Amino acid sequence: MPSIDIDRDAAHQAAQDELNKPIYSSASTGQQLTDWIDEMLYRLLQKTASIPGGWFTAMVLLILLAIAVAVAVRIVRRTMRSKPGGDQLFEAGQLTAAQHRATAESYAAEENWAAAIRHRLRAVARQLEETGILNPAPGRTANELARDAGAALFHLTSELSQAATAFNDVTYGEQPGTRDAYRMIADLDDHLRSRPPAAPLGPGQSAAVDSWAQVR
Repeated sequence: MPSIDIDRDAAHQAAQDELNKPIYSSASTGQQLTDWIDEMLYRLLQKTASIPGGWFTAMVLLILLAIAVAVAVRIVRRTMRSKPGGDQLFEAGQLTAAQHRATAESYAAEENWAAAIRHRLRAVARQLEETGILNPAPGRTANELARDAGAALFHLTSELSQAATAFNDVTYGEQPGTRDAYRMIADLDDHLRSRPPAAPLGPGQSAAVDSWAQVR
């Protein structure tokens, strides 16, 4: 018998070519997936063998890649939260402050705090618009609400900022809502409802600090 002089790579390729011939029945989807994984692992072994340090170097590179992906995802999430329009308050529907408030209370009764927080802050925004503190602004964000309302009601700046942060956290930061966060926004909403309707403050005018703000 003549000797066969063929290396491992050539033998692997020859076997693959043979199995790809039409005379062989098609493998099932599961078998094809298994064959594809085997092929990828074989190629990975080939590539790894040519890298200085072998598997150790490959593992270090994979760990660094995973860290880079995690950092990139975190940066993208922060960018989405901070860019203009990234935390819009209102969705397509146009509800009144009372309707948002009732929806929020319904979610709160179910302890769905994330949804309750979103609708309660929308109630705050609508309340400020309905009472003339703010002019309606399509596409207003939670951060813009805190900024604009804080300019007119500077003694509530801290509460408005905290409410906007809670909204952004549950809507875009994938943070769980809490009873305390909802209660904070509800207290702010209840306080604003007790205020008489007023025109927005003009330049040089200041809002009177009331007792509710002093004790918070």
